[in-house]
Amino acid sequence: MTRLCCISLFVMLHACAQQTWHGNLSYLGRLPSNLSEVSGIVSYDGSTAWVIEDNGNKDYIYKINLEGKLIKKFKVKNAKNKDWEDLTRDQKGNLYIGDFGNNYNDRKNLTIYKLPNPEVEKGDKIEAEEIGFRYPEQKKFPPKKKGLLYDSEAFFHWKNHLYIFTKDRSRPYLGKTLIYKIPDEKGDYDAELLGSLTLCSDQNHCSITGAAISDDGKTIALIGYGYLYTATNVDLNHLSDTQFKTTDLNYNTQIESVCFINDSTLLIADEQSKSKGRNLYRFILN
Repeated sequence: MTRLCCISLFVMLHACAQQTWHGNLSYLGRLPSNLSEVSGIVSYDGSTAWVIEDNGNKDYIYKINLEGKLIKKFKVKNAKNKDWEDLTRDQKGNLYIGDFGNNYNDRKNLTIYKLPNPEVEKGDKIEAEEIGFRYPEQKKFPPKKKGLLYDSEAFFHWKNHLYIFTKDRSRPYLGKTLIYKIPDEKGDYDAELLGSLTLCSDQNHCSITGAAISDDGKTIALIGYGYLYTATNVDLNHLSDTQFKTTDLNYNTQIESVCFINDSTLLIADEQSKSKGRNLYRFILN
């Protein structure tokens, strides 16, 4: 009997030791090894999601289930992955790819690709229309170190417009996010500056890497490495005046993707860095 108890205790301790700590995130599953750099995520039905990868990866969108298993993929025609950084969708089902990664603030070809609803498309290829834009406030490419504010990894769609949140790469670090708006139709635009946010001054947590809005339009989520910023009942044209709630996820990985799977639940993905990441998580808003 004593031996049996010892064996049972050993098994229990071994199982506990195998569990990985994910802070305040609920672990859902691991992404395939060929999706190690997921930079954008969006869900249509709450039970599956579409993802993309960033610079240096293929011109594909991938459908996964909420355990991270690959279901389907499309090659995106008329599009090149210069630096795809986020995904969003509109109420009509159109999908948008943000090709606006700009680490060195020297790009003049910032683009958002507009795709038809991938949930109903057939075959293995999907067409893309191009929405080109620029930041009128940027005069030099690149600007001086204190003006490196024109990288972006985050946007969402709401009522015929795309809202873009820039990522601060300034030196010294300002913790400043610029907010821009452009139409969601094919064309070439000067982005409209709506204002800015300063969420905190810690470079490790305050640079925005993903954005999402709930289907009812009441809640906004911005994410960085280990921190989540949320706000409700906001005026999108006056986001600079918004007070965001800061949540420490207690899990500091390269989190670059966030979307809503219902009005109170987020789906989050991180990139692989060494032995950590390449996972899907759930987070329920309080």
